[in-house]
Parts: sequence; structure tokens; C-alpha cells
Amino acid sequence: MEHNCPNKSKFLSGKRILPQPITEDYSVTDLIEKTFNAYNSGRIKDACKLITKQYSKEDVTVGMSLAGALTPAGMASSIIPLIEHGFVDWIVATGANMYHDMHYTFNLPLHEGSPNVDDCALREAGVTRIYDVLFDYENVLMETDRRLRKILTRKEFQKEMGTQEFYHYLGKIMNEIEQESKIGKVCVLAAAYREGVPVFTSSPGDSTIGMNVAGLEVLSDKFKLRINPSIDVNESTAIVLNSKIYEKGRTAVILVGGGSPKNFMLQTEPQIQEILRIKEVGQDYFIQITDARVDTGGLSGATPKEAVTWGKIDPKEVEKSVIVYTDSTIALPLITSYVMQNTGPKKLKRLYDRRDELMEKLKKSYFENFRNTAPKEMSLLEDLLRKN
Repeated sequence: MEHNCPNKSKFLSGKRILPQPITEDYSVTDLIEKTFNAYNSGRIKDACKLITKQYSKEDVTVGMSLAGALTPAGMASSIIPLIEHGFVDWIVATGANMYHDMHYTFNLPLHEGSPNVDDCALREAGVTRIYDVLFDYENVLMETDRRLRKILTRKEFQKEMGTQEFYHYLGKIMNEIEQESKIGKVCVLAAAYREGVPVFTSSPGDSTIGMNVAGLEVLSDKFKLRINPSIDVNESTAIVLNSKIYEKGRTAVILVGGGSPKNFMLQTEPQIQEILRIKEVGQDYFIQITDARVDTGGLSGATPKEAVTWGKIDPKEVEKSVIVYTDSTIALPLITSYVMQNTGPKKLKRLYDRRDELMEKLKKSYFENFRNTAPKEMSLLEDLLRKN
């Protein structure tokens, strides 16, 4: 049956799939461009193309979220090059990722292993397992805790702060240790410190870093470090606000996994629109690597289309979003390698260095817009705060 549909050529406009044998001289770029034709290999190629075409532009501010046990698996090898290349301007990571990140700086070894082992035997032997990553409980885990607690007693940590400031101080120390030991570029926190990239943890108590902070608080009333998550909410929002409103630029995200880091990165837009009362439309570009299903209602599986309803993603750009349903430890090295082979470095935005400036812009916008859009509510809140 002949179909004379006027849209036929549109539907068949994609590159023809014409398989050619892989040769011994194939680069990662060759592999992705010539053989990643469909299914999730096709989505990896879509992500690579979106990053090189849009994320590479100087007016695009890129956030990366990191969930799952990425640093124990050595994923710093993919994250650090993207930071140094200017393709990651700010990060939201689980505290666990930042904790295990420090093992490498301290030169405490993690080993390739197998998930098919007797865990009771591992416990008896004093070995800790993260799937197929194995390390010594006493000489890695406990030793990291000992060194971390010593660091946390330093003067610069004895005050209230958000995780951005906390990780800046910790990254400075990791960078110094890394340079002294000449171990190489192994630590995400050290790289973020060097390049002025803010790092946040949305649930700071939910990691061994948070556990050690809590332990020191119990140990002595002279320990004054208090992590205030509200500071993080405002400082992360200030980054997106500045890029979109003040600099008339665009924003993009690379969501590696899901969970709390994903939501914390994306909630900056509802914070701008819903709380600050500033007219905005959402993130411009969206890439997520996940293995979660959408139909279970979990955040990691939530699609960009769903995020549109929350104001997190620009509805005009949502069709350009890319979701890669695969293991992050497979996709991220491929994407990083493709970026490094096909783009030049971007000028670093060094957003940590502008921290005070960005917060002043947020405060100014909040007061002006709240007063203009809801003057009675603002007056009521101010009265209630004065009375209490």
C-alpha cells in the first residue's frame, strides 16, 4: 500500500544505519559516531552531541549531580577532566561520594574484586565491600575517619556554614595533600577547589562525613562546626538565578544517577519561580544517566517531561533532553572521552569566587519581586517575625 504522507521525509531524515566492521584503529569518537546507532547506545550518542553542540557554549552554566557509589569505582577519572575542561560549573554530590573521594588523596588503596563473595567471611577478615570494590576496614575506612576528624578540628571549620564553603576548605586541604604526595589528579574535591567549582551535598548528615561531624559535636562543646542546609538552598539557587536572569544565559544539567542530588540541582528553578516569585521557565538542557524505571514513582526515574510540570525544565526545550538508561560507570567515561576528543576547553566560570556577589543578587531579587507580587503576604510575614 502506497503512503503519500507529507511527513514521511521528516520521519526518515535520520542518519541511515549501515553497519561497517569495527577496526583496530577505532577511537572512542569513531565507536560512538559509527556504531552507537540505536537503543541506549543511541542515547549515549545523543548526549555526546548535545554536550558538544550546546553545553560547550560560553553562556551555558553546567551543573552535574553525582549519586550512587561513583568515586569508589574510580569515576574521578571521568569527572575531573570535565571540571578542568570547563564543562562542569557546579556540582551536587552525595556525601558518600565526597567521603570515598578522600581515600585516593590519602593514598589508601581500594581494590577490584567480585560481588560473588562470602560477606560474613569479609566481615571476619576486616574487608568492606561496595559491590565489587573491596578495601580494608581498619586501614582505609577507619584511617580516613581518623584523618578527617583531625582536619575538622582546624580553625576554619569552627563556625556555621553550608556545604559549598565546607567542601571549599576540605578541597583546599585535599589539593595540598595531593600536590605534596605527587599521587596525581585523583580527587574530585581537590579539582573543584583548584577550578573554583562549588560542591554541594543536599543531605549532609547522610554520609560518613556527616557522621564524623555529629560525633565531634557530641565529643566536645568546643567543636563549633554546624552545617546549615538553608545556606545551600540559597547559594545553589543564586548560581542559576545569576546565569538566567542577570547574565541572560542558559543552564544545563548532567544528572549522573538520581536521588537527592538530582532533585536538589533541579529544585533551583522552582525556588526561583515559586519562592522568589521571579518569572522563569526552567533548565534549558537536560541529560540524565539512570537505570531507574519511571513507572515506580521514584525520583531517579522521573522524566524531563514530568519535570516540566514543576517548572524545572523549559517546555520549549524538553524534546532535546536525553535520558540514557544504563550504568553510569559505562556511560560517563564514554561521554567524557568524546567531549575531550571533540571540543576545546571552555573558560572556567569560577563560581565559588563569586559566591558573595551571587548571594547579594539573590537577596535583591527576592525582596524586590516578593514585595511587588505579594506585598500583603510579605508585610504579614515581617510582622510575624518581629512578634516572635
